[in-house]
Amino acid sequence: MGARRRLPIKGTLAETYLRARGVTYLDDLSALRFHPRCYYRADENAPVETWPAMLAAVTDLDGTITGVHRTWLARDGSGKAPVATPRRAMGRLLGNGVRFGLMNDVVAVGEGIETILALRCTLPRMPMIAALSASHLGALAQPPSLRRIYVAQDSDDAGRQATTTLTERAERAGVRPIALSPRSADVNDDLRRSGRDELATWVHVQLAPEDTIYALTASAR
Repeated sequence: MGARRRLPIKGTLAETYLRARGVTYLDDLSALRFHPRCYYRADENAPVETWPAMLAAVTDLDGTITGVHRTWLARDGSGKAPVATPRRAMGRLLGNGVRFGLMNDVVAVGEGIETILALRCTLPRMPMIAALSASHLGALAQPPSLRRIYVAQDSDDAGRQATTTLTERAERAGVRPIALSPRSADVNDDLRRSGRDELATWVHVQLAPEDTIYALTASAR
């Protein structure tokens, strides 16, 4: 993809895309990069195209990069590119994810990158992981130091099943799981429908009292 073309997202079409999705808290996003001309091919018989893309590093518990996720973007950044599959991941994904913040004994996890970035708008101090799909969420590796895991659940059958699977695994490991339920399809949908302040109110009442330290502060507004 050309390392010199992988740029921090601030000031790029990747930032434009995220802001169009309601995501305005864009600090500490070292896992994300922007590529202005990322190759895309619908299938092996299709011609190669180039589109701007948001890239996300997939890492394991040790921080080793095991894969990459690509979101191809419209040429003005207003949404995803008008291609058949605008999101694709490659590499060793099972158990791994896209990480934001320094991992400690409390973490929030969810399926999509946009879901996790929406949640970060209300919990900017909490470490988070995007597993990239429902099946990968259920299989996400949990560090031995973990005490509580928040699961940003998607409101469909796959999302509910992934939450149940991860919750059962956490309980067997002695970790307290807490589901964060959205009002609509997912947390990013809530953010776009209701705005950050209303989402923050909804999320914060679902937190364990000791985790309010991770909540939205004046510096993140």
